[in-house]
Amino acid sequence: TDLVIPGANDADDELDQITRWVADHLGVDTPLHFSAFHPDWKLRDRGPTPPETLIRAREIAMRNGLRYVYTGNIHHVQSDTTYCHACGLNLIGRDWYELEEWNLDDESRCARCGTACVGIFDPLPGNWGRRSQPVQIEKFR
Repeated sequence: TDLVIPGANDADDELDQITRWVADHLGVDTPLHFSAFHPDWKLRDRGPTPPETLIRAREIAMRNGLRYVYTGNIHHVQSDTTYCHACGLNLIGRDWYELEEWNLDDESRCARCGTACVGIFDPLPGNWGRRSQPVQIEKFR
């Protein structure tokens, strides 16, 4: 995840450099998330990251060959979604936490062209969504 802060690391050349580094050193199948900054605590002298900046960062990363690039802390269905890098089919359609499409076969391949989607997936999608999940926290002594 790369927290994109206005005026600190949001220039096109910086975004180009980091995405080329990820592609060259970690591989084009490495997921990359560009996350929006929100002013808080000790860094309140800058505004929040505009959605357009994250979308531009995603486009730069994809031009540099990265296959799985997403945005965070903004609502943008296209950049929440996983696409097949071979044929462009929407493999895992997401809208915030809602799964809207699931086009992977039981071996995590594209349902249209058979190209593998890198990752570990259940054969069928879960029933994730915008609901509270109970969490049990144990006390440590």
